Parts: sequence; structure tokens; C-alpha cells
Amino acid sequence: MVPVIALVGRPNVGKSTLFNRLTKTRDALVAEIAGLTRDRKYGEGKVGDHPFIVIDTGGITGEEEGIDAAMAQQSYLAIQEADIVFFMVDVQAGLVAADRMIAEHLRRSGKHAYLVANKIDGKNPDIVLSEFFELGMGDPLPIAAEHNRGISALIDYVMDELPQDEQAENNAYFAELDGEELPPPHEELNVKGIKIAVVGRPNVGKSTLVNRFLGEDRVVVYDEAGTTRDSIYIPYERHGQDYTLIDTAGVRRRKNIVEAAEKFSIIKTLQAIQDCHVCILVLDARTGIVEQDLHMLSFVLNSGRALVLAINKWDGMDADAKQRVKDEIDRRFEFLTFAEMHFISALHGTGVGHLYESVDKAYQSAMAKWQTSMLTRILEDAVSSHQPPVVRNRRPKLRYAHQGGSNPPIIVVHGNLAKELPDDYKRYLANTFRRVLEIQGTPIRMEFRQGDNPFADKEKEIRHSSKKRAEAVERTTNKRKIKIEKARKQLRKSYKKPT
Repeated sequence: MVPVIALVGRPNVGKSTLFNRLTKTRDALVAEIAGLTRDRKYGEGKVGDHPFIVIDTGGITGEEEGIDAAMAQQSYLAIQEADIVFFMVDVQAGLVAADRMIAEHLRRSGKHAYLVANKIDGKNPDIVLSEFFELGMGDPLPIAAEHNRGISALIDYVMDELPQDEQAENNAYFAELDGEELPPPHEELNVKGIKIAVVGRPNVGKSTLVNRFLGEDRVVVYDEAGTTRDSIYIPYERHGQDYTLIDTAGVRRRKNIVEAAEKFSIIKTLQAIQDCHVCILVLDARTGIVEQDLHMLSFVLNSGRALVLAINKWDGMDADAKQRVKDEIDRRFEFLTFAEMHFISALHGTGVGHLYESVDKAYQSAMAKWQTSMLTRILEDAVSSHQPPVVRNRRPKLRYAHQGGSNPPIIVVHGNLAKELPDDYKRYLANTFRRVLEIQGTPIRMEFRQGDNPFADKEKEIRHSSKKRAEAVERTTNKRKIKIEKARKQLRKSYKKPT
């Protein structure tokens, strides 16, 4: 499972700056999740080969009154949820009493905590870090979050030390918290085939839809939000195709989230989205689109997973109400052109069967493999039909394209000035690839790379060699001309009449 990193420390030590650095590969994704109390943000990030979920908190001051107490409580809950804790300190401000208090709490928590010394730029590490050894948190790990220094090394170091059974420890902790046994991590189950995560806010009919898929009451269903606490992995087979359904917990509104275990379910949902091939986002037609729906959609889009929309509870609505829902979806999801949409009734089964068709198509597109020669031909045809605009008095030359990954499909375009192409031209290329390759149900990501011509040195060498050969030929020609001229003079002398 994707590990969870909590950023804790006093206010203004650089937690949010590090959060933005860690999540920048997801376009600083991650908005405040509806259903969590203020100043707590969740994001997804990836540094090198290490994906993770990161939690930003407001800070701990040691005060127990007002807003400071509220922020501290959020930090403590983030520590409970996390696999790894980054305890951040400010080397410019030095060691203060609140740092000692936080260190003591982390020691009692038993979590894998690392002391991250921020704002190290321009400082002598041997001098400014020495006082932080007093905290007993091991060697301080220096970074400069604002200037993006030391962050990759920090993630590599921490991830290499993370025990493989960390997720099992989390499951045991929250099983005890809930007073009931949680299912084991999905790696221990017979997970195979297409993994489908059924996501959405509470009480939109996710578990009902899962049971309709399976044809049995496999998942507890009750007309009360929050019935599902953990993500449940259910392998099964349909028409010879293996599937694994993932029934996830929903995201409640902020005021309704009380238990720490319920907050942890949001983490489980994020991990399920990251782990699946296709997400089915279930919406409630009767309540319309609300803020939590948009938050959940943002998680799916930023993860790059294939998506199918299921508008549930469609039965029993009159024609005017259905039209209002369609108009609202068209208006608010206007940008969501790649995802197929189905109006269903999970309770009665109406329209559910067609979801499989969209899931299969989305999976095939998300996991498709294409040859470099095919992608390069598509690129050449696109450029031939519509030349890229001039950039800095030069027209970019796009040389070739290849596949950079799957789920989501990534297409990498190489050429000079490729990174400086206007956004509208990049969208034109993405739409061209989507149309020609018939990519459906999944986002497509484009990467543009440029660099020095790998044959530049070879070309210089060839030019130099050609010049030397030309000079040698010229010297030989001149020598021959001189010899011929000498021979002509001697010949003229031999024919000269005696006087």
C-alpha cells in the first residue's frame, strides 16, 4: 500500500512549503478534504520511484486554548493516521520548548518519526544542527524546502527504512480502535484481473452497487451513512474475466466526522484509488452534485486513474428532475470529456450491466501498449496537419514520440523547444493521440522533453573530417598541377629550334 507521511511541528516551520514540494508532481493536488477539521490537508506525491500520501497540519504550539488547541488536535490525529512522521524544526529559530514537547509526544506514539531540519540554506550544518540532538530523535535530516534542496534524498532515505509490515501494524491498530477485526491487506488476498474501486461520498449506494455486481449481499448495506469503515477487496469472475471490486468508505462533511477510525477511512479510500485500474464514481441523482463529490473526483483525476461515472438512484424521478440533474452534470463536469456516464439504479439493477462495458474499455485504454514507430507516425501526421507555432523566432521541431507508462497512458514527445510549446498546441497533440489511438475512459498524460542533439558532436566530427579530406585533395591537386606545368616546360624546351 502507498505509505502515509504526516508533517508535524510548530507553526511556520515550513510544513506547507514541504507539502507543496512533495505534491508538485500532482499539480499541488489536493485540496482540503471535506469532512476533516480545519487546517488539515491531504495530498498525493511521488519522488523518484516512491509514491506516497502526505498530510499537512496547522501546527502544535503547546498552548491548550482556542485555535492552537484545535490545530494541535489535528496534528495528533495525523500522527495516528501516518506510517511515517516528519517532525519539522526551524534551524533559523533554533530549539524551543514546543519542539521538546512534540518530540516527547512522538516518542510515546511509537511511530517512525524523523527529525527534519528545515531552512538550512546559507547555514553551517555542523553549527545549527548541533542543538537539535538534544531532542533524542536521531540525526537531524537537513533540507531547504523553499529551494527544493535535500527533499529527494530525504524521501529515498526514509522509504528505504520503512518496514514492509507497516501496513499490517496500521490495520491492527485501527482494528483495536474500532473494536472489530479489519480484513487483511489486499496483497494477501487473491487479487487479480481488473481492479475496480467503487468510490463516492457516504450513502450514495456504493455497497448496494457492489452487491448488485456480485449478485449477493456480500457487503453490509444499511440506510445510514458510514456503514463501510474499511476498503473491502472482493475478487470474482464474470463471463471468463477476472475482476476485483474494492468497496470504499465515503467522505463525510466536516461536521459529521468524529471518530479517528472514520477519518482513517479517507486514507484507505485514497490508497484504493491509487491501487485500482478503474474508478467508478457513484453520485446521488436525488441530492445532485455537492462539494464532496468534487473532492472525490479531484482525487481520481489527480491519480490519473480511468473513470466511469454512475449516477445512482435514477429510478422514481420524474422527467423534469432528471433533466435538471443532466443539466447540472453537463455544466459542472463540462471538462470531463473522456469519462463515460451511466444513469443507474443499483437497488433495482437498472443500467448496471452497461457499467461493465465502460469499465472494460477504460481498462484496455489505460493499460494499452503502443510501439514507438506508431506514436512517431501519429506525431508526424499531427505536425504535418498543424505546424507548431514559432517560439522565440524559431519553430519547434518535434522528432519522435514513445510511450512512457500506463495507467494512465503517458506519451513522451521529444524535440527541440518541445517544453516551450504553447498549452493549446500540447492539447491539440493530446487530442490527436486520443482520437487516433481510440483512448476512452482514461486521462492521457503528455510529457515533452528537449535537449542537445545527441548527434551534434558526431556532426562536428564529420564536418572536421570532411574539411581535412578536402584540404588533402586540394594539396594533391596543386602538386599535380605543378608537376604538369614542369612537364610542359620541359616539353617546350625539347621542341625548341636551334639557332
